[in-house]
Amino acid sequence: MPRTGAFRLLGALLLAAGLYGPAPTAEARPAPGTRAVPGTLLDYQPLPNAPDGATAYRVLYRSTGLRGEPIAVSGAIIVPEGPVPPGGRPIVAWAHPTTGVVDKCAPSIARVLYRSIQGLSEMLARGYIVAATDYPGLGTPGVHPYLVGISEGRAVLDSVRAARQLAGPGGATNAFAVWGHSQGGHAALFTGILAGGYAPDLTLVGVAAAAPATELATLMMADLDTSGGKNLTAMTLWSWSQVYGAPMTKVVTPEALPVINELANDCIETIFDVLERRGPSKALDRSFLSVNDLADREPWRSLLARNTPGTLPPRIPVFLAQGAADTLVLPRVTQDYRARLCRAGSRVEFDLVPGVGHLSIAKDAAPAALDWIGDRFAGEPAPSNCGVQQ
Repeated sequence: MPRTGAFRLLGALLLAAGLYGPAPTAEARPAPGTRAVPGTLLDYQPLPNAPDGATAYRVLYRSTGLRGEPIAVSGAIIVPEGPVPPGGRPIVAWAHPTTGVVDKCAPSIARVLYRSIQGLSEMLARGYIVAATDYPGLGTPGVHPYLVGISEGRAVLDSVRAARQLAGPGGATNAFAVWGHSQGGHAALFTGILAGGYAPDLTLVGVAAAAPATELATLMMADLDTSGGKNLTAMTLWSWSQVYGAPMTKVVTPEALPVINELANDCIETIFDVLERRGPSKALDRSFLSVNDLADREPWRSLLARNTPGTLPPRIPVFLAQGAADTLVLPRVTQDYRARLCRAGSRVEFDLVPGVGHLSIAKDAAPAALDWIGDRFAGEPAPSNCGVQQ
């Protein structure tokens, strides 16, 4: 496939930031002879230190922006080695948890990329291609639309299209599953909501989400007593103030603005990054908001509602994992969302894991999630424990 050289244009900037390897720009041109339709693979290059028995690529592909405009999104695609099975390899789209809201925070340029994709070794052993989007604005210039469902969902769906193109004719099926954690759980649910209309050329066999962000208004206000919750709210306010033009000064005290700007320009790669952010977060006590509830003030009320995932088409089965000791995405919020899905007719397998908190739930739940995904690819009837109280 012809190479556009897009990755080289921003390489010096990212290397200066201490991140390995070059990365793409948002103004890459499609390869000669290709159409810039959503999912078009614009550029790719091998990634170093791929898992044993696999080849990894950093990719740039076309997606759709919030105003319907064509945009470029970066990510990683990891392909197992060995003979391709008849009909091609299935694809699992990994939707990552919060890493930040600025371009240097893309997982595809992080040193911990492979470790951050929960269940990666097992997925490759099962013969799945793994497509891991960065989401818009991470790895490419511009503001990341943090917890903006339509942006995340489109980026996930187009990463699957790009993976099929990279695999070549017969290399991948059109069947895929999506598996995500936290912000990525939010992205996974929106992928299920959008798939039928945005990507009818793909077949979504199931949505798996660990501790997904669902009822945003409830989560943000309930979490303000925790460092992680303050981070989530601050990053959302910062991103939405720029993406939507929502006036942050109307809901945040003046003294909190410098701290929010500092948090917005840091990345989260590992648990150590989470711990480092506790310092700035302590400066944001609960009163950093100048309103009692974000949902009481427009345009925040409408934006929170717009980006809270609704129910999925009942034909798409759902796996939900939730840590019982999670203080960031509260178990009761995920249980309430599960109840909504069940009432809407979805087949939901819900796994409440005792003693597990937010940071480790995707790692702990990955074996069960991948067994569930494997059964969906195999065409097994989807289980449901909707009638079971947990």
